[in-house]
Amino acid sequence: MPLISYFRVLSFRYLLLYLFATVWLAKGASGQSGQEPSIDVAGFNLAIEIRDQISSVFISNEETFLKKFPAIPFKQGAVIKGPIPEKYVTQTALVRFRIHNSGNQLKKLYFFPGFYYKKISLYRVNGKALQLLPEILPDNKEKAGYRELTIAAGDSMEIIASLGLLKTYVNKIRPRLVNPEYLDSFIAGLHDISWASDLFTYVFCGLLLMMVLYSLSVYFQGANKEFLYYSGYAFFIGLMLFTKALYNYHTEPMNFFLEEYLDFVLQATGIIFYMIFMQKFLDTRNNYRFLNRLYNSGIFLLLFATLTFTVLHYATNLYHIEFLVEQGTKFLLLLMIVVFLVYSSRYWHIKLFRYLFWGNFFYLLFSLVSYALIIAPGLFPYHPIATNSLIHYETGLFFELVFFLGGLNYKNRRYIIAQTKEKEALKAQAMVQEYEKEIAVYKAQQEERQRISADMHDELGSGMTAIRLMSEIARNKMKENTPVEIEKISRSADDVLNKMNAIIWSMNSSNDTLDNLISYIRAWSLEYFESTPVNCRVNTPEEIPQQELTGDKRRNIFLCVKESLNNVLKHAAASEVSIDIRADETALLIQIHDNGKGIDKEKLRQFGNGLKNIGRRMESIGGTFSIQNEGGTVTTLRLPL
Repeated sequence: MPLISYFRVLSFRYLLLYLFATVWLAKGASGQSGQEPSIDVAGFNLAIEIRDQISSVFISNEETFLKKFPAIPFKQGAVIKGPIPEKYVTQTALVRFRIHNSGNQLKKLYFFPGFYYKKISLYRVNGKALQLLPEILPDNKEKAGYRELTIAAGDSMEIIASLGLLKTYVNKIRPRLVNPEYLDSFIAGLHDISWASDLFTYVFCGLLLMMVLYSLSVYFQGANKEFLYYSGYAFFIGLMLFTKALYNYHTEPMNFFLEEYLDFVLQATGIIFYMIFMQKFLDTRNNYRFLNRLYNSGIFLLLFATLTFTVLHYATNLYHIEFLVEQGTKFLLLLMIVVFLVYSSRYWHIKLFRYLFWGNFFYLLFSLVSYALIIAPGLFPYHPIATNSLIHYETGLFFELVFFLGGLNYKNRRYIIAQTKEKEALKAQAMVQEYEKEIAVYKAQQEERQRISADMHDELGSGMTAIRLMSEIARNKMKENTPVEIEKISRSADDVLNKMNAIIWSMNSSNDTLDNLISYIRAWSLEYFESTPVNCRVNTPEEIPQQELTGDKRRNIFLCVKESLNNVLKHAAASEVSIDIRADETALLIQIHDNGKGIDKEKLRQFGNGLKNIGRRMESIGGTFSIQNEGGTVTTLRLPL
């Protein structure tokens, strides 16, 4: 019994070992001989996705594949379900699938591995040998992503696709077989996947274009370099977004170049322009030294990163380092925004910084969401808009643009107010200078008037007084035998002396007041009629406004009064004359009313020149003159004050 039990146990162990070996060999055989389910290509119309019917693997390069086949360990399905990690990007992806044609006609189809493959080579497996199939591309501008396969009726094929990946982190293994008759429809369907997000991008790019045009117009109008830099920022960011939307889901060389290299360079260039703009916009060199150093560091970082990225991209095959440079730069830029937010919170009392704070805050928030969707696309359920990283980035840019425009409007208003105040100050300064010049000229004129009046009083006045005195002495000595000429000389000297005194009075600046004029008219009028048969009354206001009158106005008013009184004495045949003087803050009114025979309008010529002179004199100083008959003659002189 013990011996029988021992053999039973031993037999059971060998049986388990045999079963394990059988299973292991079966797995190994399926990895080598390609037991993927065969795809019947006879009946499909548009396209079929074959990701679940393939085996795949990553190897170092295509040469290794050709050397090691058939000992390459394929894995059932797509070896990587989501975006291909950076460490595999520079390797060669191998995709194996089996097809057969159950129809009775030759079948052509296109193999489409995905969007970002720069090299596609198809091999047919013949036992342990590989046959490179001809590289046949469709007649389409997106031909770079498609390779033709031809399978005879009733035939079957095992195909291995050798795929060279673009240097990008958004690539996926998602192979499809496309019916050639529906290739254009298939490509159009791929483009329609992102129509909503592309439309959003185009609208936003239109806004950026408007900002470019606005900034350039402001620059050319005011030569503000800060707006030239902002137009550069809007242009390069807009160009990046526009090209990404234009070539989204396209398999064209331009899209390959954009996805591999150009988008990062455009974004970095645009941000460099933005940082220079912020330095000029805030005048950080003079006002905010820390921000100036921060932006200088950011500009240096972007220049260094762009140069390093370019060298790594074109001179090496070290994509994992290239990936770190790109993502590290973006991370540091986001960190710089955080630093700016903390710094700007210290200047919360400045309204411009509040605008910039909220703009950068929303830009940071949506950039983080966009970044999360790129590095971890499976975190959120798929939605064509909600899970589109580009839309979130554009949304952040949109909010940044809105708050920037608010800050720009605020700064422009402050600038306009400051400029207006400066212009007003300059205008006031110019007016003060002009007023000072006028005062200087006026003082010089007054001094000259004083000097002339003094000279006339001292020189001419004394001379005329001497002539009058000598004529009086001569007349007294001759008594009844006094010649008529001496009488004329005496009267002329007296008349000239009176006129000269009036001129001296008008030239003396100390007499440039309204009350002085009224007093002088009253005194002169009473003296003028003193030795005549005409009784003169002068009525003056009890209160005379403190009003200045220039010498020119005083002189012309006085001469008009003098001419009017002279007409009364010579032509009116009056026995009484009244002079009514009224004055307030607005005007001076002088009415001369005699009880004479009045004025005959038909015989006005006999003293017309005198009246015309009165009219011209009043008009020259902005006054008015009128004459009428009312129980005599009424002469009215009016001068606005």
